[in-house]
Amino acid sequence: MTEDEAARPGSGAAAAHRWQAATDARCVLLDGFHALKHALRFGADVRVAVTADRPGLLRLAAELAPDLTAELAGRVAEVPGPVLRELVPRVHPTGVAALAARPDRAANLADLHRIPRLAPLVVLDSPRNLGNVGAVIRLAAGFAATGVVTTGDLDPWHPNAVRSGAGLHYATAVERADPDALPPGPRYVLDPEGEDIRDTGLPDDALVVFGSERHGVSAALRDRADALVSLPMRAQVSSYNLATSVGMALYHWAATSRSPLVPGRGGPGGH
Repeated sequence: MTEDEAARPGSGAAAAHRWQAATDARCVLLDGFHALKHALRFGADVRVAVTADRPGLLRLAAELAPDLTAELAGRVAEVPGPVLRELVPRVHPTGVAALAARPDRAANLADLHRIPRLAPLVVLDSPRNLGNVGAVIRLAAGFAATGVVTTGDLDPWHPNAVRSGAGLHYATAVERADPDALPPGPRYVLDPEGEDIRDTGLPDDALVVFGSERHGVSAALRDRADALVSLPMRAQVSSYNLATSVGMALYHWAATSRSPLVPGRGGPGGH
């Protein structure tokens, strides 16, 4: 690619050049139309977006996100199919990919630590499955939770988590933290021996702590709980999927809270 080709606005060569620059800047991969749609709606700094079928992408936008059609028309560059396959290891069925800057960690942590808090914060204690992490973040965004904090080794901004979260990492605060440095607030730990969640309320400022399906919450976090709560479950069923458990708990909060952030009660709606 020549310098003239790289500099030409809107050209496939220019887009490929910007993609490489964004990759070098350790930007986050937005894999597919829905990930790009949500990232744009929630203010992501999208550095470059590409597709091998721009007319098809704009038809999809007109059907599923008419609020973004004009922005996508001005932002997404068309590249040849072979070039797209070089840029993205596995091309999404919607045929679009983008790179966006990861939010500032200090700003995210400030949001997570800010008091008073009007919606719970989800804590995932040493999760093991990136797909589950992304699914939880998608749920947290849908319920307008304050954010999602993970402990342990997994990066919640890993591309596989962002893919399963459909770009909704940008709709809430997502960070990894040490168990000894969690944000303030009463800790409600999900545990089979806890009180039935239907018999208690989840405060708006709660940290709702979930462990993995296999190991549960660590003893250290369990010992620091302000309350242990359990989800209703049929005898001889060992556990729910992590995202299912989070969805049940957040629905209980939404059904019992008077917070203005509860979706459908003056809080954020969407599609």
